[in-house]
Amino acid sequence: MTLPLYSQAPDFTLPSTAGSDFRLSRNMAGKPCIIYFYPKDFTGVCTAEACSFRDHFEAFRNLDVAVIGISRDSIATHLRFIKQYQLPFELLSDEDGKVTKLYCAAIPLIGMPKRITYLLDAAHKIVAVHEALFEGSEHVRTMLQTLNARQ
Repeated sequence: MTLPLYSQAPDFTLPSTAGSDFRLSRNMAGKPCIIYFYPKDFTGVCTAEACSFRDHFEAFRNLDVAVIGISRDSIATHLRFIKQYQLPFELLSDEDGKVTKLYCAAIPLIGMPKRITYLLDAAHKIVAVHEALFEGSEHVRTMLQTLNARQ
């Protein structure tokens, strides 16, 4: 289960690797963005997904769409992950899992994070969702196809 298409994305505030708190309504005001939730830094599929977003980052930038990754890892772990894989986008730390749950990105009962990607328009309405736990790179392809179809 994911948040419904065309619903308003919930606002949130989380610590960011940019060095300050990230608030969706403030930092992305009037801007479309991709928010992708993933289970854990430095794991196989999560690393492949992050590197796929990195490798296609210029395409997202050309479409004026920001990319933001969220997991339950700490900022310190995120900073090592960014450095090792040269990620050009912010990662947010949701250590207590509240935002992960808010976005239906946690497996019920056990609370383990799922792999879900949301595309938000400039008003932060959800215009596309992709959920696939074991296919990280597919999230990137789906978002690019959606964005190119909307042009």
